[in-house]
Amino acid sequence: MQEIRIMGLEGFPLVKTGDDLAVLIIQAAEKEQVSIDDGDILVVSQKVVSKANGRVTQLKTVKPSKKALAVARKTSKDPRFVELVLEETANIVKASAEILIVENKGGLVCINSGVDKSNVPGVDSYTSLPQDSDESARKLRTQIMRLTGRKVAVIICDTYSRPFRRGQVEFAIGLAGIHPFKDYRGKRDLYHHLLRVKNVAVADEIAAAAELVMGQGDEGIPIAIVKNVKRVERDGSFSAESLNISREEDLFRETL
Repeated sequence: MQEIRIMGLEGFPLVKTGDDLAVLIIQAAEKEQVSIDDGDILVVSQKVVSKANGRVTQLKTVKPSKKALAVARKTSKDPRFVELVLEETANIVKASAEILIVENKGGLVCINSGVDKSNVPGVDSYTSLPQDSDESARKLRTQIMRLTGRKVAVIICDTYSRPFRRGQVEFAIGLAGIHPFKDYRGKRDLYHHLLRVKNVAVADEIAAAAELVMGQGDEGIPIAIVKNVKRVERDGSFSAESLNISREEDLFRETL
């Protein structure tokens, strides 16, 4: 029987700028009597990483640029919010009264460049994504391994929409210690048919599965420990950037 286990760490403290996430994760796991073992994959919400890294901004401190004012008129958004988005943006993909889709500086195509209000205290406070989510994942993995002696992998996740599908799922936006893909190309299926395109984004699958225990509202569970995943390759040389599709491969951009 194939089985994996996903355990959300309840009772996790509210994270503040400068907090040591590795220490908080280990303490929460000990409190919940959940062991951290070799081979575990720790899925960490982007929100707590951003908070610990001080990536929280109050709109009252933001001065919008001329470009932000122009985009704000087009999108009917607060110019200060638009300025926050543009600070994280490499290219605007679509700006309309309904939506602002951008390619951020890390190569992610997403709504509002990941600038988000949910689970952030203060009426005008917003978080931005970590400046380098892969580097944040690497640092967190190194610190946890140093403190526990266990060889773990780390995935930093965030919530994204999908083309032509309702609803949102968690994606891996940063990772360390894990190959993001399970590549079946060149292999054979049960009936010996050659597989030509099947390259499964297992890092995204793990992030989405972890959300089932982490939640999106007031659950207060920003960390999940995933155990007994056999299909993934343990490799420290990959990053989540490899999950970003190139312009040449993008089937959807021209439909916007």
